[in-house]
Amino acid sequence: MEYKFIFNDKEYVLNENNLDYFVNDEENELGNLEVSDILNLLKNSEEVDFQSSYYETCCSNCKAGKEEKKKVFDFLEYYFYAYGKNGKFVTSSIDNDYDKKSFTRLNMEGIVDTSYLVTIMVCRHCGTYAIEIEEFEV
Repeated sequence: MEYKFIFNDKEYVLNENNLDYFVNDEENELGNLEVSDILNLLKNSEEVDFQSSYYETCCSNCKAGKEEKKKVFDFLEYYFYAYGKNGKFVTSSIDNDYDKKSFTRLNMEGIVDTSYLVTIMVCRHCGTYAIEIEEFEV
């Protein structure tokens, strides 16, 4: 599975080969949501829009900007919400299956009981990326 997108005329390809790390909430992991699932969600959504982002830590792969002693490093970032029930992934804010209902609505209908923030960070220089999933209190 891979996901491709273009930002400022440069193509980025996200797949298992250029994944730096994947972190699923350390205290309350969201089950049934792996890297391939996230790439599939991105691929099937028309809402994905990566934006420029800056971090205090350089890319662990290419270390772009470190030699120049930059204070901030260029990345692209996109995030969405993942919803679960009983610790297992059910749907997301970019999934078409639930007609874009809010977490509150899905929770009231008994479909979900937890919300997570899924953040994808891509190095603008080499395309290495990371995914972090963190429980999000609503």
